[in-house]
Parts: sequence; C-alpha cells; structure tokens
Amino acid sequence: MAEHRTMQRGALLDAARSLLSEGGTEALTFPALAERTGLARSSVYEYFRSRAAVVEELCAVDFPVWAAEVEAAMAAADTAEGKIEAYVRSQLQLVGDRRHRAVVAISAGELDDGAREKIRAAHGGLVTMIVDALTALGRPQPRLEAMLLQGVVDAAVRRIELGAAEDPATIADAAVSMALGGIRGT
Repeated sequence: MAEHRTMQRGALLDAARSLLSEGGTEALTFPALAERTGLARSSVYEYFRSRAAVVEELCAVDFPVWAAEVEAAMAAADTAEGKIEAYVRSQLQLVGDRRHRAVVAISAGELDDGAREKIRAAHGGLVTMIVDALTALGRPQPRLEAMLLQGVVDAAVRRIELGAAEDPATIADAAVSMALGGIRGT
C-alpha cells in the first residue's frame, strides 16, 4: 500500500511538472492532474490539499537535485574562477530541464507564503554555494556579491526562458563574461 501511494504521488508530481512547463501555473489544476494520472479528482486531494502543497512538494523534491547538479559542476572546477563559471553555466544549462521550467512557472505564479519561503530558501542555498569561491578570490563582500551574481544568472534565465533572439549559448557566454569581468574588475 505504501509503495502504491509513493508511486501515485510521484505520478502526480510528474504530471504537475508537465502541466507547469506546458502552460504555467494556470495549467496546474486538480482536474488536469487527475486527467493526466488517471485518478479521480477526489483522489488527488488525498495526496495534496491544495495547489500550493503541490508546489511545495515539487520544490522539496526537485530543487535539491538541481542544486546538487550545480554543486557537482562547481566541484569539478579547479580554480575559484572556474567554480564561478561552472555556477553560472550549470544553472543556465538547466533552463531547458522540465524541473527548472516548473520552478520558473511556479515562481511566476500566485503562491502562498509557505511556498514562496521554500523557493527563497532554496535560492539562498544556491547563493551560499558561490560564497566560498568569492572568498577565495579575496572579494570584500562575498555574500553580497554572491547575491548580485545570482541576479545576473536570474536575468540570463529570464532571457533564455523568453526565447530571446540570442542563442542560449550566447546568453550563457555573456553572463559568464559579466560575472568574471565584475569579479576581476574589468
């Protein structure tokens, strides 16, 4: 029984990811989740009490995986500057991933305070990852600069998500150039 519930919950989350990446938060409805999973609408309520609960669960499940991928890319770099480049590029490479598209759609929508706080905390974890690299470079305010660096990444993400005229690789190159240039003072 517990295994069945786990599988159903996973199917509901997968359906939620698809709905969010296809149609944004408006597409994430309990009738749509029920239709995608073959469950009765009332059964969906047995797993999640609200859309916000689905959002919170997606953040709890997907963001750590995404953050681990960013962290692994940074760990593979040999220098502090390499870690910063890996931080920027790995996040931008994840833009096409369904998990990321779902998180972007979620953050653009109307969320309750609990869901917003989970997203803020997850983003704070990303910012924390880069503080050590900035500290190693002798930056005077590594925490502040990490938040500003994440702002560059967030702007590049939005540019890619909007389907900008530039190729995503060009946007990533520009974001890396801005990040490293800003850190070097060039």
